[in-house]
Amino acid sequence: MKIYNEVVGNMLLSPEWKEKLENADIDYVFLDQWTAQKSRFLAKGVSGTEYPVALARHSQVADGDILSYDPETGKAVVIRIELSPVLVVDLSGLASKDPDTIIRHAVELGHAIGNQHWPAVVKGTKVYVPLTVDKKVMLSVMETHHIDDITFEFQKGMEIIPYLAPHEIRRLFGGAGQESHSHIHSHDGGHTFHSHADGHEHTHEHDHHSDPEGHHHEHGDCGCGCESESIH
Repeated sequence: MKIYNEVVGNMLLSPEWKEKLENADIDYVFLDQWTAQKSRFLAKGVSGTEYPVALARHSQVADGDILSYDPETGKAVVIRIELSPVLVVDLSGLASKDPDTIIRHAVELGHAIGNQHWPAVVKGTKVYVPLTVDKKVMLSVMETHHIDDITFEFQKGMEIIPYLAPHEIRRLFGGAGQESHSHIHSHDGGHTFHSHADGHEHTHEHDHHSDPEGHHHEHGDCGCGCESESIH
């Protein structure tokens, strides 16, 4: 089975590639936002074909990335990333208020979000909160607290990306989602960090060994009920 080690272009960012693939037979590979953060994964295209991807360490695919293109057959394999919506809380209405009001409302908002264990990213006068439970639940929480001079709405994940730095993108989309259960393996000190959909974070210790055959392994049972796959 062929392993894809690099992308050849991006059909969404390059007019040249967009034109080249206009009449191509494209097998789309739809990834959830957590898988898209990995440099190595095994995904299945719409056709049912499996595609093992093993990019350089610390690199990741982007929406529209092209894994392969054969000009003779007109066939291509393209990555599409499905990002969850983001709750955007706008605090610009507080700008004209007195300092006491600003502090009080900011603390109230922090309490509302923190009490739910929701991660958040603050950019200027806006607070971005990833979808971690049902939309209706998140809206209900915000409406229940009813903080004056603050507005909120859900926006599409892809619309938020241009305003965020890479580490902020990872915070919003790195595993956040309905019924998600993600785990990030960090080899610093042999600890494994687990992030759960309920907002709780857990750390476990593992003894990691290098693989003499150069294989990459995603860890299996981590003791919390999740399983992951390996690419050889």
